[in-house]
Amino acid sequence: MQIHIGNLIRDELRRQGHTNEWLMERIGVSERTLQRLFNKPSIDTQQLFLISSVLNIDFFRYYSNALSTPSNTDTSQHLTPSK
Repeated sequence: MQIHIGNLIRDELRRQGHTNEWLMERIGVSERTLQRLFNKPSIDTQQLFLISSVLNIDFFRYYSNALSTPSNTDTSQHLTPSK
């Protein structure tokens, strides 16, 4: 089981039609920090909570869903969390 949260955040940002600058302003990070975040397979829970709030999506749900997924299923795919 592997979830790459940085990829999921970047993909959701694009899906919503927002720019990197839009997210940078709302979470208070530099462009370099945001790019590093997109490349990380995991991030701090406080930061994930802030990003979830800003993008209005529960990114924690990916982890919860993975707990109920059989271990032979590839959870690195872009799953859509239940709202």
